[in-house]
Amino acid sequence: MSESASARNRRPGDAALAALGYAAPPDDPADASPHTFPDGGGWRTEIPSVEGPEALHTVLTEAARLDVPIHRISQGSGVWMLTDAEITEMTGACAQAGVELCLFTGPRGTWDIGASTRSPSGGAGLRARGHDALAGCVEDALRAAELGVRCLLVADEGVLWTLHRLRAEGTLPPDTTFKVSALVGPVNPVSVSVVERLGADSVNIPSDLTLEHLTEIRRASRVPLDFYLEAPDDLGGYVRMYDIAQLIRRGAPLYLKFGLSKAPGIYPYGAHLRDVTLQTARERVRRGRLALDLLARLGADGGMSPLGSRLPGELQRFSATAPHTPSPAP
Repeated sequence: MSESASARNRRPGDAALAALGYAAPPDDPADASPHTFPDGGGWRTEIPSVEGPEALHTVLTEAARLDVPIHRISQGSGVWMLTDAEITEMTGACAQAGVELCLFTGPRGTWDIGASTRSPSGGAGLRARGHDALAGCVEDALRAAELGVRCLLVADEGVLWTLHRLRAEGTLPPDTTFKVSALVGPVNPVSVSVVERLGADSVNIPSDLTLEHLTEIRRASRVPLDFYLEAPDDLGGYVRMYDIAQLIRRGAPLYLKFGLSKAPGIYPYGAHLRDVTLQTARERVRRGRLALDLLARLGADGGMSPLGSRLPGELQRFSATAPHTPSPAP
């Protein structure tokens, strides 16, 4: 973000506090991210946990009513929890609205039979356990791509690397993007840089990272970051709305995710959760309106990517074309 744009921004309550002698220290120019999306924008928006066509139409209707711009809509239950007809309806609605659709891939550890995910440590979390779970994620990715989906949510480094190699060799469309789940949670500059090189096109970092942590990440990687302004309870329930201008300044390029705390879990979604899913979908859009209003009051609402933009720009990658020779059987 340019220094002239930063100079126009203000901190919450700054004039009133300065008059009392408690002015915040000025921004350090070295803290500002030097990166943007390829369209020149510093931030985009995302509505998460949109579980199926009815919830998607609810989000689009509410976004039009409240004038909330949306770049991406994401789903958490997974490709395997949707019929072909439902996926086709969702891709069509998003295409008509100029919004990117992102669907989660395949089996994950928290729904598996492994007991370690139910232990106090959480075990391997969402990761794909064994070859069959990896294969299920690949199957989901191939099916979704055939139905027009061009953004896939991933919660396992091995799945990410496999899908990236399939993209590099042309099995998946070259404009497919991979979004790393919040529950993978890289929390330092090197770990973010590693998942970027494994094929990530955006990386969801935990919402408890500090502004200084964002600056550290931006000195190592320019991969777009996904950041819950309000995190679901199972991700901590953090509400970072008053940090919004500084999050953009330090973390650009950044997806502002309008999550919702104090809401029931809805994964994996089914009709038995319809009412709460539609209610929370509407409220996520309203939370987005509140956040954008605050951003405007702080004079920091410039620099949004044009609606309809989705690609991340050039990123650093490990070579995905090197031949792999399986180890010989003993």
